[in-house]
Amino acid sequence: MKYLLLIYMEENAINQTDREHCYVESAQLARELHANGQFLSTAPLHPVAMATSVRVRDGKKLVTNGPFAETREQLGGFFLIDAKDLDGAISIAARIPGARAGTVEIRPVIEVAGLPEN
Repeated sequence: MKYLLLIYMEENAINQTDREHCYVESAQLARELHANGQFLSTAPLHPVAMATSVRVRDGKKLVTNGPFAETREQLGGFFLIDAKDLDGAISIAARIPGARAGTVEIRPVIEVAGLPEN
């Protein structure tokens, strides 16, 4: 089953040096998951100051700068994995460096027929 592991943390929770180390650790984890056939994708995200939110209400597009919700923790990146079950996804989520300074939300992915293949 595919799982999306969403990494949330306060943007200033770690300094730039720790952030760079986090990227190195995350790349190593991605290589290990790839070797096990579990890796699908991963990427860090730019700060929320670069975010744009889009809503459509009554047929009108509303575009605003920034994230949709005001929260202390922001979405900072993700891993898309293939795991046997939720326990397997939890085990992988616990290895993500961002889990030490923030939260990793695990969401099962619904596979929709008819979507383009990679």
